[in-house]
Amino acid sequence: MRRTIAVLVLATWLCPLPALAQATLNVMTTTEDLASIARDIGGDRVAVEALAKGYQDPHFVEAKPSFILKLQKADVLVAVGRDLEIGWLPPLTTQSRNAKIQPGGSGYLDASLTAQIVELPQGQITRAMGDVHPLGNPHYWLDPENGKRIAKAMADKFSELRAGERAYFEQRLASFVSRLDEAEKRWLGLMAPFKGTKVVTYHRSFPNFADRFGLEIVGYVEPRPGIPPTPQHTLDLIGEMKRLNVKLVLVEPYFDLKTPNSIGRATGAEVLVMPPSVGGVKEASDYITLFDYDVNLLVAAIKKAAQ
Repeated sequence: MRRTIAVLVLATWLCPLPALAQATLNVMTTTEDLASIARDIGGDRVAVEALAKGYQDPHFVEAKPSFILKLQKADVLVAVGRDLEIGWLPPLTTQSRNAKIQPGGSGYLDASLTAQIVELPQGQITRAMGDVHPLGNPHYWLDPENGKRIAKAMADKFSELRAGERAYFEQRLASFVSRLDEAEKRWLGLMAPFKGTKVVTYHRSFPNFADRFGLEIVGYVEPRPGIPPTPQHTLDLIGEMKRLNVKLVLVEPYFDLKTPNSIGRATGAEVLVMPPSVGGVKEASDYITLFDYDVNLLVAAIKKAAQ
């Protein structure tokens, strides 16, 4: 009897069960938006953490030494790409010395590669144009259709690294897409009566969102991407808003409200602090509730402006 047990133990040790052989994937993402989708797709087979918080400007994140330690242990790194993190991520990945998560490595995923990208620059790009992204606008996650593409790319990457869990990741993907489809129909229905509403935004965070939900962005508080507002540009913008009767200014949570508020007073427009990322406000706790929050905020403001 003892010999039989010993043989069984030895056999189990030599040929572990498939479920036990698949260790949890340690996934790092650059933003909370990507982290939220990764949790939906990976379920209990992944441990996920984001480097940037949703209330931070993702273009300018402090490269903390603790990030290097986190990246050293990562099996997967998911980046927004399109140069969004160009100012802070490359030194961190290089110093991590983790070959898996270097661009081109088995664990590196550029989430933008299958997304629909808008505002691709034409012609020569110079510094005089501001912080223009030569690879197109990197805020593509603000279109739920791109959210589905990101989710598919993650499911493929996780399945590539954990082939035995492919069916699990594909089931999680199908569930996420189904929930997002249903939610998107609701958002489109809420926004449909207000198609063509003209808005001004602080930064170029919302072109994908505007395209999907029928808003028309007619100006920006920044004179050029990443350039602080100037008095002359602000006066010109106020004049244009009055001419077009624009009554909404959308501002990301990490920008100073002084200039937007002055524009609001001069034009009678409402200034909305509208998060472009999960965690930008506490109510936007995951990818779907981010859109819930933003769409409801917009609909209420547009209705108020029409009174």
